[in-house]
Amino acid sequence: MKSTFKILFYARKNQVNKNGEVGIMVRITVNGEYAQFSSKFNVDPSIWDTKANRVIGKSARVYQLNTALDNIRATLFLHYQEIERHESSVSAEKIKNAFLGISTKQQMLLVVFKRHNEDLQKRIGKGISESAVGRYELTRKRLADFMRNQYNLSDIALKEINYSFITGFDTYLRVTCNCNINTTAKFMQQFKRIIILAKNNGWISADPFVNYKIRLQKVDRGYLTQEELNMIMQKRFAIKRIEQVRDVFLFSCYTGLAYVDVKNLKENDIRCSFDGKLWIMKKRQKTNIQSNILLLNIPKLILEKYKGKLLNGKVLPVLSNQKMNSYLKEIADLCGIRQNLTFHLARHTFATTVTLSKGVPIETVSKMLGHSNIKTTQIYARITNSKISHDMEELSEKLEGANKMLNI
Repeated sequence: MKSTFKILFYARKNQVNKNGEVGIMVRITVNGEYAQFSSKFNVDPSIWDTKANRVIGKSARVYQLNTALDNIRATLFLHYQEIERHESSVSAEKIKNAFLGISTKQQMLLVVFKRHNEDLQKRIGKGISESAVGRYELTRKRLADFMRNQYNLSDIALKEINYSFITGFDTYLRVTCNCNINTTAKFMQQFKRIIILAKNNGWISADPFVNYKIRLQKVDRGYLTQEELNMIMQKRFAIKRIEQVRDVFLFSCYTGLAYVDVKNLKENDIRCSFDGKLWIMKKRQKTNIQSNILLLNIPKLILEKYKGKLLNGKVLPVLSNQKMNSYLKEIADLCGIRQNLTFHLARHTFATTVTLSKGVPIETVSKMLGHSNIKTTQIYARITNSKISHDMEELSEKLEGANKMLNI
């Protein structure tokens, strides 16, 4: 909706100087709110026309004053148009400050980004993971490096960020940082969230990302087959630490819990439910969505192995994600598994090999994984060839009668 804008000149007749003149004041009104300031000009109150907002007469002095007031009016109108065009809101105070050359404090990208990350830091464990904060902080550092290398800047005003800056950062990530398509996309997604935050707060009027499309490439994350799972289960490890990593990994393969949820799993998250059986009942840290998982025998045996041996109510000996992944690479080598074994692969294995391939409906798998929609589950769960073979064998048996009817 277009704003209303008015300019009024008036003589401050209650404050007369020693020459008998009064100051001419300027009042700007935008949408009913006003700001005022002195024009720095004085006038004899007897020749001031209140209705016309002008000085009466034909002298050179009168002409000079009226010309000065016209210039003020024209300049104020230009500031009004400029603010309306480039900012999310226009106010009388903004126009006044622009005219007087009073600069409003500009919000800077890295300052806002740092403040955002500090706010996230306070929410760790309350719907935000430490790794998520780490990813935002890495994005902030990448932006700082980009500005220093490309523009020799330590920061940039949010209002100065444009399409060229955005595409430049994209190129920097791909070329200088050697990021692949998806890693680049994730950095750009987090950068865009800061821009959205700025727009929502009125620090910028337009979204510089409007013509930039973030594209993710579909990646087959893989999963372990039942044969590979069996190899890991049957393998004996001489080093206790590797054995513990194997146990925690298998626990995730048979529960579908993500790393952070396994790490934070406590005794009170495991309950005897309506059916008299043990369930894991907890909210996922990433999404805060409830995940209810019936414990199978393998994870129950693993829990029993470590029962009463850990501190702080923890039920499993979980190392840092980095160390877990490092040991998992050793496990893959020892078991002769060629896949890039990472902890997150366990969640995909649960969805594909442990559940979906065994006939568990995808709706049930989705519920156990704590997904809010089936589309997310489809990223994790794959229909294997063995599942197709099994299903088609069952179909073939059901069609046996129809086969006999065929007259060839």
